[in-house]
Amino acid sequence: MSQAELSAPQGRGAVSNVRLPPRGRDQPQPARSRRTTFLGTLLRNELLTTFRRWRTLALLAVLAAVPILVGIAVKIETSDGSSAGADGGGGPAFISQITNNGLFLVFTALAATLPFFLPMSVGVIAGDAIAGEANAGTLRYLLVAPAGRTRLLLTKYATVMVFCLVATLVVALSALTVGAILFPLGDLTTISGTQITFTEGLGRALLIALVVAASLTGVAALGLFVSTLTSSGIAAMATTVGLLITVQILDQIPQLHALQPYFFSHYWLSFADLMREPVYWDGLVKNLGLQALYAAVFGSAAWARFMAKDITA
Repeated sequence: MSQAELSAPQGRGAVSNVRLPPRGRDQPQPARSRRTTFLGTLLRNELLTTFRRWRTLALLAVLAAVPILVGIAVKIETSDGSSAGADGGGGPAFISQITNNGLFLVFTALAATLPFFLPMSVGVIAGDAIAGEANAGTLRYLLVAPAGRTRLLLTKYATVMVFCLVATLVVALSALTVGAILFPLGDLTTISGTQITFTEGLGRALLIALVVAASLTGVAALGLFVSTLTSSGIAAMATTVGLLITVQILDQIPQLHALQPYFFSHYWLSFADLMREPVYWDGLVKNLGLQALYAAVFGSAAWARFMAKDITA
């Protein structure tokens, strides 16, 4: 500060020559802006942590290997000119069309992984979301941050849903690559017998992948709820996968036909209706509505449990 500034009058009515810091980045951010910034940072860190784990990479590698094995098996089986699988519509019957068009390997791979491999992977990630943090002793430190329990739970669920999408796309892209290498590509015939272009077929394949990812929202919410019940990540993962297998078995028992439409896995293979002309929306709407119901019920239960949970680790 210069001598002139020091000697300037400093009375009540005097104007000080001392420069104030500029308004902008040096000013503290509003509370809402800080919370939003922290929430984005928390989600980014959760995604990086999840997808850097060897367990996550191993699950994605297994999912990517399933279409490769299916494609090689079909190629070997049809090497003598015979057709693979059985004719018919829906789900695994797509396998009979793979030799005519490699794009059908995408639909076959999703149908093969959806009953077990995809939901099991989601169950492992969701079951470890909260219980894994408690077991590692990091949950208490996460709650000290300004995100709060509700935002932390939402961040965990968002991370699991991103994994659902990534896992489904890994299966689809692996199948598309293998199908393009081993089989011809081109216009394809829908289940209804009509012809669509390869570009439209790719669009439907992407739509089917998104529907499959959305079909896992119920499992994700169920796994997150189980994860709030225990401090053992292994126990939460095992319980979630066990419930998944139990529901799959119950869905195959004819005597339980009255209850089966309420099982989260009952309409999973309805995505095959997207390969009809015109598209059958009844099963798809029921599937997505049921997944939304499971997400709401078990998401609310997870929130209620987590808000009342005594965090000791």
